[in-house]
Amino acid sequence: MNEILRPRIVAKLDSMVARLNELTALAGDPEVLQDRDRMIAIQRELGGLQQPVHCYQQYRALVDAIAEHRSLLEPGDDAELAELARSELPALVQRAEVEAEALIDSLIASQGENLRSAVVEIRAGTGGEEAALWVRDLRDMYLRYAERMGWKIDPISEAETDMGGLKEAIFRVQGNGVFNYLRFESGGHRVQRVPATESQGRIYTSAATVAVLPEADDVEIELNKDDLEFQAVRASGPGGQNVNKVSSAVRVTHKPSGLVVFCQEERSQIKNKTKALKLLKTRLFDLERQRLESARSAERRSQVGSGDRNMRVRTYNFPQSRLTDHRLAQNFPLDPILEGKLEPVMAALLAADREHRIEEL
Repeated sequence: MNEILRPRIVAKLDSMVARLNELTALAGDPEVLQDRDRMIAIQRELGGLQQPVHCYQQYRALVDAIAEHRSLLEPGDDAELAELARSELPALVQRAEVEAEALIDSLIASQGENLRSAVVEIRAGTGGEEAALWVRDLRDMYLRYAERMGWKIDPISEAETDMGGLKEAIFRVQGNGVFNYLRFESGGHRVQRVPATESQGRIYTSAATVAVLPEADDVEIELNKDDLEFQAVRASGPGGQNVNKVSSAVRVTHKPSGLVVFCQEERSQIKNKTKALKLLKTRLFDLERQRLESARSAERRSQVGSGDRNMRVRTYNFPQSRLTDHRLAQNFPLDPILEGKLEPVMAALLAADREHRIEEL
């Protein structure tokens, strides 16, 4: 039969089968088994290949069965057998089409950093104290969504204001496929509402910026201790008021890149240092990812899932109880979204992103 999948996709899948066989052989090599970092890298790559290769094998079995059934329809063959083949053929073709769709989904999911956990960074933009309150509301929205998805949240840093808002909120989200969903959140989130401090009912517009970074593994980013500058500082609360007398918070500067990370969520300086280094590795990993993505898509720029943090992705309109996702040009009821029920938005974004990725394949 003619392939349901396009030839270029079939060629890609054939190369993935070859790579899986190569990695499986390497994983059994006694010399490789002694190298922990290499084994971790091999196991990660194998994990991304196994599902699409398994789907491809099922698809190939159906393609072979269809070809065999069609060969039985040739003139001169057993009429009864030909009739049986003719009756079974439509169901086989339908199964192959379904398997091809599942295979494309599996292939897309195996690409890039979509299977990773993630670090979410939310920062206040224009709007002063109202923007800081909006950061708090966005943080709560994501925490509720993570709870619904069964993900684990690990706070890294928060900078609170006098009125209970947050200048920034940084937290780690752990779970299978976290980045596959949250990557769509990167960008500008604008809110239109009447602030609690507004006595005349005027609507204000303020904004926050969200950055979602795929979490880096320790084996992927190596830090030279000579490139790092550590500073122990006191954790602080609203208005800069010290909340402890011990310098447990940690600030780390990566001198080559100029990146600075800060962590104060733990009471232990050692734990804060560990979290800060993890965050630094994730930011360095994301810088390289963004560089490669920019080079890869220099001629093709897709808004959905692009991770462009300068792009306004959503407007949350409180007076009209409406959320507008500008990439989809689609509206959603606002109240369920703020309660963490982001599934309808995520489903629409994933569907649009899937179409873009199929074109790329």
